[in-house]
Amino acid sequence: MIARWFSRPSASGALLLMLALGGSAQADRPVAGPPVEITARPPLHVHPFSATGSTPYTPIQMRHAYGFDQLASTGAGQKIAIVDAYGSPNIQRDLDYFCQFFGLPRPSSLTSPPAGYFTFNVYYPQGKPRTTDSGWALETALDVEWAHAIAPGAAIVLVVAKTNSFTNLLGAVDYAVGLGAKQVSMSWGSSEFSSETSYDYHFNKAGVSFVASSGDNGAGVEWPAASPYVIAVGGTSLPLDSSGNVTAPETAWSGSGGGASLYEPNMFQAPAWGSSFRGVPDVSYNADPNTGVYVYDTVSYNRQAGWFQVGGTSAGAPQWAALIALANAGRTSSLNQTGGTLYSLNTSSDFRDITSGSNGYPAGVGYDLVTGIGSPLANNLVPALTSH
Repeated sequence: MIARWFSRPSASGALLLMLALGGSAQADRPVAGPPVEITARPPLHVHPFSATGSTPYTPIQMRHAYGFDQLASTGAGQKIAIVDAYGSPNIQRDLDYFCQFFGLPRPSSLTSPPAGYFTFNVYYPQGKPRTTDSGWALETALDVEWAHAIAPGAAIVLVVAKTNSFTNLLGAVDYAVGLGAKQVSMSWGSSEFSSETSYDYHFNKAGVSFVASSGDNGAGVEWPAASPYVIAVGGTSLPLDSSGNVTAPETAWSGSGGGASLYEPNMFQAPAWGSSFRGVPDVSYNADPNTGVYVYDTVSYNRQAGWFQVGGTSAGAPQWAALIALANAGRTSSLNQTGGTLYSLNTSSDFRDITSGSNGYPAGVGYDLVTGIGSPLANNLVPALTSH
């Protein structure tokens, strides 16, 4: 992801510092060997920029832009798992403040919370991390706050891996499934490696949907987004007015990860994607940092904390997980192999086809290697998934 730091939310949106905070890392070439030798991290880059930049989007704007505000479902009865490394020691109070500020239900550890609250719990399956990582803390705040913004009635479990090794992250994924989560968001990754298919079983779980960011470095494929059992989310640029109305065509974001996998087979995409190897991403969502969203995080980064403007494909993964929770809330059984289901619904009423922009691969009519089959028209897509 990429973030802009704000001293406070304001009408002028005065900008003080820009952080490039990648939701997933990509090396120069594929890495051979098992994932125990690989780590995922959000790389940090600090850039100066003008104080005339854009104002971050609110939950009301984003919900309207993608049609969530036309749905009755809140995700009640569903459990969304957010899996991140290191977590944030301040997540409970930061989430509470985010909710108070935007008028959302507030977090509670109770299984049956009172009116105006939702269930939120944090788990450390390998024990609490010994250190705080400011980049992962901001990623954690983004993931939790925006999954909640889209599915405010769903319970959220934050499962924190002790380190950013794939051993610990995949262990946290397994733990999340054991907690009963039917939607698992993974805003992290690393370059593909030759043995990756032998680890795809972590995501091949009946009735559980796994969602991952496709990467923020433009053309190129990352794992676990490359797994055919994972919904890979690419990135767009989404121009909105203050009410959340789309003011110009949504376009592909240049940083959106995408391409043809070197190792993973095409299991669900034909005929949308004609190769025998899997194409990434499957779908897309707002990711351009210039059209980013408000995130509240009080863990200091370069002695700055508070409100951030955040973009990147890591912003789309938790919101897509929340979308699936909205659909599952109306079903008698949770969706199975959701990625394949999405391709069976590929119609102009369910997705906004992104036909311009490039990450090195051009966006075009139908499936492409920068935005997949498009961004969600949630007011139609969620009912279609519910009834599928």
